[in-house]
Amino acid sequence: MANLLKGKDVSNYITENSKAKVEELKAKGINPCLAILRVGERDDDISYEKGAMKRCAETGVEVKNVILPLDVTEELFFDKIQELNQDKNVHGILMFRPLPKHIDENKARNLIARGKDVDACTDLSLAGVFIGSDLGFAPCTAQAAMEILKYYKCQIKGKKVAVLGRSLVVGRPLAMMLMKENATVTICHTRTEDVPSITRDVDIIIAATGQMESIGRDYVSTGQTIIDVGISWNNEKQKLCGDVIFDEVEPICQNITPVPGGVGAVTTSVLISHVVEAAIRL
Repeated sequence: MANLLKGKDVSNYITENSKAKVEELKAKGINPCLAILRVGERDDDISYEKGAMKRCAETGVEVKNVILPLDVTEELFFDKIQELNQDKNVHGILMFRPLPKHIDENKARNLIARGKDVDACTDLSLAGVFIGSDLGFAPCTAQAAMEILKYYKCQIKGKKVAVLGRSLVVGRPLAMMLMKENATVTICHTRTEDVPSITRDVDIIIAATGQMESIGRDYVSTGQTIIDVGISWNNEKQKLCGDVIFDEVEPICQNITPVPGGVGAVTTSVLISHVVEAAIRL
């Protein structure tokens, strides 16, 4: 039976650290604030928003909700971003994507001030991750995976890691973060040939394919650590599932994150820690 790398303990640890920093900031007259910019009423956006607001309440971070209709003009949307950039009481901006098609998403995300880009929306923030600098903040989900590995003392230095997925939200930035910790990283994607032969030969597998239960027993070998980033609703099983077929993989590997209760449970805590750090830096 594998060790379950539960996100709750990691989340609580990060939250407690953030709370202590918030108290120090408030003693100096600084009230950390997260602005949430949402267009429309997508269920997944609203769910994440509620989770972020709950975590903010736990840490003492203020929230400013900016909710706009789906037919908001591009000009007005851009104006809202600039207002938040200029608002000295706002320290972090979370912009939900995808945006409606009539809004230029690339332009919108790069309008966010680098110092307030707490989820690595901008090209500058991503560049910081890729060159290993503190230019901006890392994507929250990618950092959440790293926080789990570090909290449970899973050795990264010198280890072979397979990252399944090459998105700019998780796969590619996470690969850079792992290499910064001196891991040897292979990125696998939809055009990679014979992925199981690669993944069976590594120490750590990061599953971020976006394909529910696409990673089975033939992908893993004994003694591995599996970080499952995926989360999807399985209509057949009537429950949330990850990219990994848990029942097949768990008896083989040494460590594994559950879904739900793994990476997702840590992501909002990382987000809030970024807001707090942004308040410290400003």
